Amino acid sequence: METLVAPRPATLSRLGAIDCDVHPDAPRRADLMPYLDDYWREMVTSRDVDLLELTSYPTRTPPFNRPDWQAGEGKGVDKLRRNLLDPFGLRCAVLNCVTGVHAIYDPYLAAALCCATNDWLATEWLDRDPRLRASLVVPLQNPQAAVEEIERRAGDKRFVQVLALAMGEMPLGRRFYWPIYEAAERHGFALGIHAGSTYRHAPSQSGFPSHLVEDHVHQSQGFAAQVVSLVAEGVLVKFPNMKVVLIESGVSWLPGLMWRMSKDWRGARIEIPWVKEPPAALIRKQIRMTAQPFDAPLDPAELERIIEHLDADDMLLFATDYPHRHFDGDAALPAGFPERLLDRFVGENALSTYPRLEVLP
Repeated sequence: METLVAPRPATLSRLGAIDCDVHPDAPRRADLMPYLDDYWREMVTSRDVDLLELTSYPTRTPPFNRPDWQAGEGKGVDKLRRNLLDPFGLRCAVLNCVTGVHAIYDPYLAAALCCATNDWLATEWLDRDPRLRASLVVPLQNPQAAVEEIERRAGDKRFVQVLALAMGEMPLGRRFYWPIYEAAERHGFALGIHAGSTYRHAPSQSGFPSHLVEDHVHQSQGFAAQVVSLVAEGVLVKFPNMKVVLIESGVSWLPGLMWRMSKDWRGARIEIPWVKEPPAALIRKQIRMTAQPFDAPLDPAELERIIEHLDADDMLLFATDYPHRHFDGDAALPAGFPERLLDRFVGENALSTYPRLEVLP
């Protein structure tokens, strides 16, 4: 086994890293008002809709934020530029705006808020720094409107993926969602699945947990269920050119899932004849994972073993998960990460994952 090193933080600037998970401040009602028409402005006011109160893990909640990133003057892009883009020497950063829009039952209100959120992202964030890209927020509870929103924004290459939550209304493999995937693949969007829940169902298979730590651990179950659904329902076969990015999922749980599903598939594949190769092969081709939070053991040898079990050098994507607190200072690269994979990890994998990603030289 090769000698493993703890990469120096300066490596990011030298390599021109692409950060695949950055969180802008989630918009409040007042932020979206300029991007809604008269009817929907009246509706969100009279119904007292505030998306921030509907989110699973609001970015402004103190326990989830690094104090040094929250301190200091300025806000929005100015703060992002000072804390992340410049000191980390990022070539590009993908904004994932996790809002409560997926928890809204009214499909028409959800569609209006998604349009407003994307317009707000474009104007207040993307227009203000050429290094920024974003995920498209679409109303998954309204596939027709979601497709219309994808079509509306398809010409803006700064939007590179369509965003969903790990735990929502139903498994993402269901044919209900396939029109969204067809439009996404046709326009080169990836599908990003982010940690979070609409809480239509309990996060665990045994009911609702009592403590925050339980909810954190159960998120990986949500991701696992979505991966199995996407494979078994045939999404990865039907849409072979669409990459699926698991965001804030951790990484250590996936090798075991790939082994178990491939084993069980051999005895039950008559049920799903469209899956003609072991699920592990499909997962390695199309599933990608952001590497923050990185849940591997601290021992570099154990980290290497997990990467070997993934058996896919292009599966991991660099991410900081700004402004959440997973590391101190600028030590965003996992200690002991194999030097041989750094070029792929910090940039090349993102370019192959997001066909729409046009980055600065």
